[in-house]
Amino acid sequence: MLDLRRRSLVRRLVLIAGGWTLLVVLVAGIFLTAQFRDAAIRRFDQSLAVLTDDLYAGSTVDSGQLRAPFLTDIRATRAYSGRYWVILDKKADGSMTPVVRSRSLFDSDLMLASSQIDLLEAAPGKTQYFDLRGPQDKPLRAAAIQAQLPGYPDPVVFLAAEDRSPIDADADRFAGTTAIALLILGFGLILAVVVQVRFGLQPLFRLRREVASVRRGKAERLADDYPEELEPLSRELNALLAHNQEVVERQRTHVGNLAHALKTPLSVMLTEASQQPGQLAEVVERQAQTMREQVDHHLRRARAAARSQTSGERTPVEPILDELAVTLERIFQDKGVEIDWRCPEDLAFQGEKQDFLEVVGNVMENAGKWSKGRIRVDAVAVGETRMSVTVDDDGPGLPPEERAQALKRGQRLDENAPGSGLGLSIVDELARAYGGSVQLGESPLGGLRVTLDLPRAES
Repeated sequence: MLDLRRRSLVRRLVLIAGGWTLLVVLVAGIFLTAQFRDAAIRRFDQSLAVLTDDLYAGSTVDSGQLRAPFLTDIRATRAYSGRYWVILDKKADGSMTPVVRSRSLFDSDLMLASSQIDLLEAAPGKTQYFDLRGPQDKPLRAAAIQAQLPGYPDPVVFLAAEDRSPIDADADRFAGTTAIALLILGFGLILAVVVQVRFGLQPLFRLRREVASVRRGKAERLADDYPEELEPLSRELNALLAHNQEVVERQRTHVGNLAHALKTPLSVMLTEASQQPGQLAEVVERQAQTMREQVDHHLRRARAAARSQTSGERTPVEPILDELAVTLERIFQDKGVEIDWRCPEDLAFQGEKQDFLEVVGNVMENAGKWSKGRIRVDAVAVGETRMSVTVDDDGPGLPPEERAQALKRGQRLDENAPGSGLGLSIVDELARAYGGSVQLGESPLGGLRVTLDLPRAES
């Protein structure tokens, strides 16, 4: 069974309207066909009633013998013409014997069933109508009247019948024509419903597109004009967006206050420790520096997680890669590092610029530390909602068993290299906060390949 609750509004409305339209068309077709058939049979019965009345009115009794009137109906003179009449003598035992019959019956008789005889006995003098099987097993429509003629001892039944095949054929043709006409009408109504629904729900489709634009960072709020039924929803959505933005800004303020509150005491501890040489001062300085790095790391992660849950911003990738390449080539100019980067002009990161700078910048800086002079960066779109940034270097690389460990917080695989061991960990945490990932592999240049999977903003 179709679950209409899970279908689209358009499909639901069209199915309901279409089902109701087809039901009404079907009932209308049956009703019209029945009315046409009944009207045709009534006209047919009137013709038969005239014949039975003529038989009844023109029949006479002469010397105890029943004599039929002279009828000018030519069809009743041709054998099996389809128009018949007969006068029946009803005996006391209920049996009926033909007294006079039309030539069209030839060697056949028209006999009544017991239920039809009872119907005539219940209403003598009143014309009754029913169906019979006639000569050559043709369906007949019959009219009969039972009466008592003066001078005749037994009741007499005057019966006229005619082939009803033309009526049935006309009714079938009418039913076929009506069915075709009503089907055309029904499908026309369904098509009109589809057009009406699609046109009527256009504001809802526009609302959906505008909400999607807000989510992708192309707009900050809903600005279109909507019908009065959707205007309250538009206002509520704008209020919700404003509230979410306010919550995010409040969280950022709290994060900044927390960073300031923690960094100031740590700075004091580091200053005091540097002024008091000794083993204890070295331990305090080392641990305070570690605490500062951990605070920076977790605050950075909290800010990225908060930003990733908002409507999002659109950050072009090409100018950032250009800026990073120029900066890092200057930093590592003593090694002669050259950064070859490629990026489509319309590629954009769905997120804040600072986060993208930190993610890609850490990876490219790490490549600069270990490379021998060559770094290659490729940024490409992967589908409509994802993008990939690949950074290759020609350094020593990492064996497979050490790649997972390199992403752990504070891990330094070479204690002689500068840094705190948080670079790739920060990259991994920020990428995960945006629903992405970091993959380490072997570079075609001989060193390490870092592949970033990140959300992509639509062009």
